[in-house]
Amino acid sequence: MSAVQRLAADETTEALFGLAREISEQELSPAAPAAEQESRFPREMFRLVGKAGLLGLPYPERFGGGGQPYETYLQVVEELASGWLAVGLGVSVHTLSCFPIATAGTERQQGWLPAMLGGDQLGAYCLSEPGSGSDAAALRTRAVADGDSYVVDGVKAWTSHGGQADFYTLFARTAGDPDAADRARGISCLHVPAGTPGVAAGPPEHKMGMRSSVTAQVRFDAARVPGDHLVGEPGRGFSIALAALDAGRLGIAACATGLAQAALEAAVSYAGQRRQFGQRIGDFEGIQFLLADMATAVEAARSLYLGAARRKDAGLRYGQQAAMAKLFASDAAMRVCTDAVQVLGGYGYVQDFPVERYMREAKVLQIVEGTNQIQRLVIGRGLAAR
Repeated sequence: MSAVQRLAADETTEALFGLAREISEQELSPAAPAAEQESRFPREMFRLVGKAGLLGLPYPERFGGGGQPYETYLQVVEELASGWLAVGLGVSVHTLSCFPIATAGTERQQGWLPAMLGGDQLGAYCLSEPGSGSDAAALRTRAVADGDSYVVDGVKAWTSHGGQADFYTLFARTAGDPDAADRARGISCLHVPAGTPGVAAGPPEHKMGMRSSVTAQVRFDAARVPGDHLVGEPGRGFSIALAALDAGRLGIAACATGLAQAALEAAVSYAGQRRQFGQRIGDFEGIQFLLADMATAVEAARSLYLGAARRKDAGLRYGQQAAMAKLFASDAAMRVCTDAVQVLGGYGYVQDFPVERYMREAKVLQIVEGTNQIQRLVIGRGLAAR
């Protein structure tokens, strides 16, 4: 029985978790190995998740969302990630991409959300650049006002869904100097349809894991974006980006927990079947201790992200807690997946068993949406400011 099932608070929520579990077990998990092997993007799975009503859970029903608290949404993401990390993380990326319009968009822009949240469209989040990753405020992509449009030039890097997305949530400089001390000023947010002339994705990156999830550079070459696609106030986009990342880090924490849960279950199952020296290896104290530490890490990660989600749902500040959850959950996932390989021994190192893939996938969770070193900076600065 999945851990998220035990956290269901009412019949509606339990039914939602049951639906996510059914999709994870019957659709995602069986399809993941071949798609990962072939680096095949699972667009049909995002359509399935969208039609099931799981792609816009934390957004209001008037926008076409599910009107669910973040605590519920994240448990659904965990369930999806336990079946196929690329899909769980893709749902988190899409939710991140919709955040600016949902929270700072005009009434007209928010009218685009039903198509964005229903599975017909898939989003990508364009913040990082080849020369500005952790220092995102140093971005150099420019959007120059020209009549009733903005003309965008620049390159975005590490874009999940690059070349597959239907729209890009783009952060570009409309004023200011990327080398100045106040370089966060002058950054604006734009909603850019993927079909805009001058927008093109580069070839996918060749990654260690999550090969079915396309990551690519996206180039903007004199791309003309209508002025009414500016989201929020001009020059105030960086605060939108940071607020989105706080929420997105919780999505990564949920994905990490789901991946770790899958690795734990695989290790427990194997330990209960594999026999050496006349008994199951799960009866050896050394293996039991290893599994106990893995299970404790998964539960602790889940508790951290749920605690941060409850703060968000209550309208409290939660940025530090989101950083803690992302930091701990992704480190825990890396450790749990590595230990799962150890439990399986030689079989854990070959592709016949999924833990080999889980271990490769876990590493990226310590890097995306702010490396874990950046999370420590966020936490430390918050403590110093008290």
